[in-house]
Amino acid sequence: MPPTPKHPPSILAASRGAFLGVALLSGLINVLYLSGSVFMMEVYDRVLPSRSIPTLVGLSLIVGALYLFQGVFEMIRGRILARVGAAVDEDLSQAVFQSQLAAPLRTRVDGDGQQPLRDLDQIRAFLAGGGPSALFDLPWMPLYLVICFAFHPWIGWLAVGGAALLVTFTVLTDILTRSASKAAVGAAVARNSIAEGARRNAEVVHAMGMAKRIGNRWGEANAQYLAHQQRASDVAGGFGAASKVFRMLLQSAVLAVGAYLVIDGRATGGIMIASSILTSRALAPVDLAIANWKGFVSARQGWRRLKDQLAKTASAEEPLRLPAPRALLSVEQAGTGAPGSQRFAIQDVAFQLQAGSGLGIIGPSASGKSSLARMIVGVWPTWRGKVRLDGAALEQWGPEELGRYIGYLPQDVELFAGTVTHNISRFDPQSDAEAVVAAAKAANVHEMILRLPEGYETQVGDAGAALSGGQRQRIALARALYGDPFLVVLDEPNSNLDHEGEQALTAAIQSVRARGGIVVVIAHRPSALANVDLVLVMAEGKVQSLGPKEEILGKVLRPVAGSPIAQPASPAGEPARWPGRRAESASSASAAGTTAAAMPSVAGLKVTPGLGVAS
Repeated sequence: MPPTPKHPPSILAASRGAFLGVALLSGLINVLYLSGSVFMMEVYDRVLPSRSIPTLVGLSLIVGALYLFQGVFEMIRGRILARVGAAVDEDLSQAVFQSQLAAPLRTRVDGDGQQPLRDLDQIRAFLAGGGPSALFDLPWMPLYLVICFAFHPWIGWLAVGGAALLVTFTVLTDILTRSASKAAVGAAVARNSIAEGARRNAEVVHAMGMAKRIGNRWGEANAQYLAHQQRASDVAGGFGAASKVFRMLLQSAVLAVGAYLVIDGRATGGIMIASSILTSRALAPVDLAIANWKGFVSARQGWRRLKDQLAKTASAEEPLRLPAPRALLSVEQAGTGAPGSQRFAIQDVAFQLQAGSGLGIIGPSASGKSSLARMIVGVWPTWRGKVRLDGAALEQWGPEELGRYIGYLPQDVELFAGTVTHNISRFDPQSDAEAVVAAAKAANVHEMILRLPEGYETQVGDAGAALSGGQRQRIALARALYGDPFLVVLDEPNSNLDHEGEQALTAAIQSVRARGGIVVVIAHRPSALANVDLVLVMAEGKVQSLGPKEEILGKVLRPVAGSPIAQPASPAGEPARWPGRRAESASSASAAGTTAAAMPSVAGLKVTPGLGVAS
């Protein structure tokens, strides 16, 4: 069982020791920052009056060693923070990625689905940058101010006033950039969503001349993003510039006050120079914090979004490993709907399938067929009722374990970037070559794969772009059959197949049933139902009829008035039977010396509701 990834609070607890080390190093670094001021004071007050070269050399060696230690400590601090950022990424990246995958199945996801990973990148970049160092330096400001008071109260109060003003700048920066930064993130999500949608549908955009219009939509979203980003940058940049100028002005003011105190005999020349340097150093963390405030706000908002995302998609502990299902699929008065929706897509669905059964699901568009398929395989959770394998509800299985016993071919087929072998084996790093070939042969795609440029090692490209629609569908069928899963659910598996592909599909369904598996096929074309023995009719999200194939098709399907599709002739007294395969094209029939008869399809038939569920 893989280790359970940590969540944000536990990550902070695990990094507590590293942060304590950074705090200790920050204390040492800030104490060593006094080296320059003390050195300058000693040079002015001791070396110059005494004209002692040995004293100057000794002080120079000491301050050089102190600067060396300071540099080493700063390097160590930076490396610790960089490794904390890497550790946070390492501990959270898998949880964030899994959460990103689970989010569309549990809630409605609008806009850019990659935002959680971008938030994690933002957090890591902030931790590895200069922002945390500035925050750790801020608590040491009082040390410098106390020393300024020790030099002279006037210098101390001047430094306190400057620090108070710079802290005010910091607070105002946070308040004024918070909403702009949040709005910029939302605009970036919308912009990236448009760009990703256009990229995935590049063929449609190009073929129908939509590029300019889509570009205009992206341009509007990009303009909003830039406007919010510019507002946040203007505020942060404005306060950053003001704080920098004020800090320089304050340093000069301290120098002027120090000069006055020297003239008046209340301070030495060394104190005058040292206090100017020390005041500048005291206010440097505030200046640096303002400069990094934009990154701090972005990281803080990203951290909150990640906590919310992980809380919404948190999974339970890995359940007890159950024996492999071998006997029964049962759906018990179950209903479900789209993630984030409040409306049932299907409800009160109930049936049982024994090992070796084949169920065909038919019905008009939007009748709930694909929703039922998603619920059966556990993609959509049951809102009511249960779906069970050998008596165990799907939620009693771990996702990885359940996936071994399920083969699923969705309506919209997509492959992943990688080789044919990777896709068929479901990217199992310990995949069995014999099982890959067996799945390919079961889908009758082995010979087709061998004809590819590099056979099973052919790269399919992003989303399988290097293959045709039919090739993608047949390789996806082999993926569904990999490992001989007990339950195989095929949603319109022949939508992109030619005659040879449909024959392979029919043989694959028969082979699953023959080895004791269960096949559920959703079909708009009758050839997909050739090797099923049961048919379930869906309409308006409910089961209208269920029973043996010939009986149900004869009862609930009739030609649409005026439709050119007609039922084939049947012997007298027998109901019209659903044909075992689709009609071949007229050209193919002509080549064979036969006349092609128009064959029925669900698109040309109506479901007659209200017949009840056959027992």
